[in-house]
Amino acid sequence: MAATREKAPAKRADAQRSIAAILDAAVRCLSRNPDASVSEIAKTAGVGRVTVYGHFPNRADLVEAAMMRAIDEGHAALEAVDLSGDPREAMTRLIDSSWQLVNQSRSLLIAAQDVLPSGRVRDLHAGPAQRMERLVERGRDAGAFRTDLPTTWLVSVLHSVMHSAADEINADRLTPDKAAEYITATVLSAFAPPD
Repeated sequence: MAATREKAPAKRADAQRSIAAILDAAVRCLSRNPDASVSEIAKTAGVGRVTVYGHFPNRADLVEAAMMRAIDEGHAALEAVDLSGDPREAMTRLIDSSWQLVNQSRSLLIAAQDVLPSGRVRDLHAGPAQRMERLVERGRDAGAFRTDLPTTWLVSVLHSVMHSAADEINADRLTPDKAAEYITATVLSAFAPPD
């Protein structure tokens, strides 16, 4: 009986290591190729397909978990962005940092959009959206951003512009080094109070 109790935690630790390896591999593979197969992800993780399916019943579940992992890691990175001071300058810093994360995971986002309902993709971005909403509200209170449109709409515009930039890069009509500049110019213009 004691031997059984000792083995159970070891198996749980093995399972957790497998899940971590699978998610790391999924983020890497899907960030390179949104059509990466479960077999490719399993090979990169150093596990068999059966192991992957044991933890993630289908590809959509795996893609969702990988997207959640990338967003969680990005959320931690964005926590370090200084959002104090002038709201327009703070927005510029937030866009620059956010864009770098979107650019790194744009293929992963394509994979998520292909297999997940649009509402679920939006739900996964709730944390980053809240950070932007707080900054937009502060900018509105300071008179730096328009107040005639809802905050949620302005944040939606920002997300749309970022995702459009990713689409433009994928279509070879924009280079990644220019994207943050274009996004910032577009968003700050859209957020400016009307004359």
